[in-house]
Amino acid sequence: MKKIEAIIQPSRLDAVKNGLHEIGVEGMTVSEVRGHGRQKGHTEIYRGSEYQVDLLPKLKIEMVLPDDRAEAAVQVILKNARTGKIGDGKIFLTHVEEAIRIRNEERGEAAL
Repeated sequence: MKKIEAIIQPSRLDAVKNGLHEIGVEGMTVSEVRGHGRQKGHTEIYRGSEYQVDLLPKLKIEMVLPDDRAEAAVQVILKNARTGKIGDGKIFLTHVEEAIRIRNEERGEAAL
């Protein structure tokens, strides 16, 4: 099993979510996060004063999928989250050793 963590622009959530649903991915967790990468934020002007915004709002999507479905999900995220501009985000893949459904103690891919 693979855990996919994708940090994306908030405006791209609906497109990513719809794309994932189209390939049969139903379970995911979405969190509002803040951060920056190479762009280091930006400056804004508020009431005539300039200030630095260094932690930008992003969304983090997390899901655990069987190994054979992970690459398809990654491709959907790449296709639907990309704007071509700096700050589009990142995708991280990690190996998941075990998954356990609390309700009935199912284990492995059956718990997904």
